[in-house]
Amino acid sequence: MSIERITKDNELAQSKDLIAENISKLKELFPEAFAEGKIDFTVLRDVLGDEVENEEEYYRFTWAGKAQARREAHKPSTGTLRPCKEESVDWDTTQNLYIEGDNLEVLKLLQKSYANKVKMIYIDPPYNTGNDFVYADNYTDNIKNYQELTGQIDNLGNRLSTNTESDGRYHSNWLNMIYPRLRLARNLLKEDGVIFISIGEDEVSSLQKVGNEIFGEQNFISLIPRIAKRTSNKGTYFKPTKDYILAFARNISKLGQFGTLKEVEDSDYPNQDEKGFYRKNGASLYQPSLDSRPNQRYFIEAPDGTFLIPPGDTFPEIVKDGSLIKPSSNNDKVWRWSRDTYLERKSELIFTQSTQSPLLDENRKQAKWNIYDKVYKHNDLEKIMLPEDVIYDHLNSHGTKELNKLGINFSFSKPSGLVKYLMQVIMEKEKNTIILDFFSGSGTTADAVMQLNAEDNLERKYIQVQLPELIDEKNEAFIDGFRTIAEIGKERIRRAAKTIESQNKLMAGNLDLGFRVFKLDSSNIKGWSGNPDDITSSLFDSQDNLKEDRTEEDVLFEILLKYGLDLTLPIEEKTIEGKRVFNVGQGALFICLGDGITSKVAEAIGAWKEQLNPETCRVIFKDSGFTDVEKTNSVQTLKRFGIHEIKSI
Repeated sequence: MSIERITKDNELAQSKDLIAENISKLKELFPEAFAEGKIDFTVLRDVLGDEVENEEEYYRFTWAGKAQARREAHKPSTGTLRPCKEESVDWDTTQNLYIEGDNLEVLKLLQKSYANKVKMIYIDPPYNTGNDFVYADNYTDNIKNYQELTGQIDNLGNRLSTNTESDGRYHSNWLNMIYPRLRLARNLLKEDGVIFISIGEDEVSSLQKVGNEIFGEQNFISLIPRIAKRTSNKGTYFKPTKDYILAFARNISKLGQFGTLKEVEDSDYPNQDEKGFYRKNGASLYQPSLDSRPNQRYFIEAPDGTFLIPPGDTFPEIVKDGSLIKPSSNNDKVWRWSRDTYLERKSELIFTQSTQSPLLDENRKQAKWNIYDKVYKHNDLEKIMLPEDVIYDHLNSHGTKELNKLGINFSFSKPSGLVKYLMQVIMEKEKNTIILDFFSGSGTTADAVMQLNAEDNLERKYIQVQLPELIDEKNEAFIDGFRTIAEIGKERIRRAAKTIESQNKLMAGNLDLGFRVFKLDSSNIKGWSGNPDDITSSLFDSQDNLKEDRTEEDVLFEILLKYGLDLTLPIEEKTIEGKRVFNVGQGALFICLGDGITSKVAEAIGAWKEQLNPETCRVIFKDSGFTDVEKTNSVQTLKRFGIHEIKSI
């Protein structure tokens, strides 16, 4: 009896195969369109009928390299994420992730573990101004490409850090960069998730078209201008002051209400009655613009015993408080409240004397009173205000000042207030939602998440992804000792966390101010970083498939990624018979990658499983870790404990 070897079916050799998954879905929907395992597009076209575009000329958005960029979004990654505990904070308890690497490959690696789990994405990608960094993707081997990019030169010594108009495919280069990343990002959003993308005027129109294609025009939410700066006097004909934020929903029919709670000050509510503190409504109970309605024209008795009514032609024969008059013409004006509402809430009215009252008394003369209603503080606190489609308050200079306060000299950072505002706008009330930023730069989004958690205690989690882009030697941050943007981001989060902790000492123990650091690298398994077609043969050629410079923790997290498990799952470790055994997710997965494994290790794992009693359990060993005899004995031992999913690498 043998253990199934994971590598036989390429189970760990690459990230989620999106093409295979989509073909499987298509086969389930249209089985008749498949013949001998291949798609018959003629049959598929017949099935879809009029929904297939047959004309040569039709509206579409395309550019040089689009087909290749589309294919790249579906190509699996053969890389992995290696844990870096020494750069992390609160490794054992935190739920936050900081991932250092090319975001295209990282997004591929996250497809299994975080599909449909992210509530909000905020990104601030390169604006394509000719000076900012553009990722030069090498679609033949992105891991090698990433390793070259981290040095900012290719294998011929050419710089890869800018995209200038002299390159010939100026806009196409940028579109080929952003397209696969957005397509992969969409898969990570929850059904009620939303993405916000900051962008400048150079690519805003292109980005909206790409967004419409990837997310669907029906899921477009808004294009929001944002005042970015006010002091500059540079420009050609107008001085530039704004950039934009594009907002798309994953599924707009599932999207919740947008808004922010009304901001209130105690001084705005100077009066108090039995219902609480209140202010006078700025609008009177009579509004001239209201259409005539039968149940909204009636008399209201004033403090001096006179009766008040909006202007009009129709009056009752009998005048009394609340007496209803059916309007007979458009000249008959009405109150904001219906008669029933008035009778229920008449104690909430405020009468003010006025020499210019628009109201009439029972004698059809100008009244001496006007009427307002009370607005209670507790009601205002629950009032949701729709956000404006222009953002005025969060200038870029605020972001620079934030970093300076933390002792980091770095410009061009978005202000944390902007990201906080966007998180507030989506009105999320669930705890532990995930906020993703895969162009995380100086760590603004992580800072914003920690700040807002300290304010509303919703315990959001963040995932930050940043390329370790080299900092120019003339930059102040370089002079201060930082070598990459990723270094700035991690240090900014550490310093911001200390500030937040000092400002919230009473709840500091409940705040997650840590983060786990992972770094993109080639697979920990020999032969997996090359051509995926050669993976099986190369694995079986080697007695020990693990690379010599990799640790057991490295392999552990690669297994989590390829099995689609959360990278922040609790992991318990025990030493059994001198071998390290990892327990992931309270017994859902046991991993032992040591050498010289015996059935005693399997016996202890089985006992540990029984103690935890998980719903499902699987065990993974290193294939070269035991002899054939011990392998067979270990399988039998584990099956005795009800563990039937046993695999090796």
